[in-house]
Amino acid sequence: MASTNSPATDGGDSLGGFLYALAAYLMWGVLPLFMKAVAHIPPVEVLAHRVVWSVPIALAVLLALGRTADLRAALTTPRVLAMGAVTAALISVNWGIYVWAIGTGHALDAALGYYINPLFSVFLGAVLLRERLLPAQWAAIALASAAVLILTVEAGRLPVVALGLTLSWGLYAYFKRSLPIGPNQGFTLEVLLLLGPALGYMVWLLARGEGHFLQASATDTALLLSCGLVTAVPLMVYANGAKRLRLTTIAMMQYIAPTMIFLIAVFVFDEPMGRGRMIAFPMIWAALVLFSGSMLRRPRA
Repeated sequence: MASTNSPATDGGDSLGGFLYALAAYLMWGVLPLFMKAVAHIPPVEVLAHRVVWSVPIALAVLLALGRTADLRAALTTPRVLAMGAVTAALISVNWGIYVWAIGTGHALDAALGYYINPLFSVFLGAVLLRERLLPAQWAAIALASAAVLILTVEAGRLPVVALGLTLSWGLYAYFKRSLPIGPNQGFTLEVLLLLGPALGYMVWLLARGEGHFLQASATDTALLLSCGLVTAVPLMVYANGAKRLRLTTIAMMQYIAPTMIFLIAVFVFDEPMGRGRMIAFPMIWAALVLFSGSMLRRPRA
């Protein structure tokens, strides 16, 4: 076992990497509790505060790590700025859907979206990157697609929240691969690009007297100030864990957060399962077992 502070070597895992990743997934797992606490605040306002208060945290981390040179270079490179604008737009859409979903009683749909996401990422790799999939992986994708079809037929409409979260995060991860800077620098670039619109919206709300920051209760102000912590900290902790772990380890750990969201939705928020969900969720879980098993059995390159 590698030391806590050292990266994984020889394709192995490090204890530090595991603890970083575990902490990130646990924080994401309990995030619905925070989002439910701000459910009375419009999602766009919450999103603006997630961006604005993430900026000082992200910049402080880069200063502490001595990685500001990469960020300065990115800010003066049009190609990197354009790529960062794409990933920033996708992550803002993902955050917005998530905030709305939790606040309006669709936490189960959010859990479904994040369960489906790894299968969608594999599908993207096969279609866009021409990666070869094992038969079990194709079977997992087919099973997940059937589960979505069941939910669609039962509800009479597509599960928009789940698919929106899946598509926005999957495409974000795909384009993020092409961003030629580290994950911490990339996140900082994204929130900096979103800072102008977010600040503009906050000022507009303040001018109209319609915002919750400094204009409602002290609790609302404190919650909105905390948006930076609950947004930036898990992402940056995860970034430092992922680089110390094997892909298969990350693939197995990524189910921690949606499982916690599922349990919170059912046992804390009392969201109804319904017949369609009671069929679809076990199908998704079976698909993930197929997918994970194929990854564990696949020989290392």
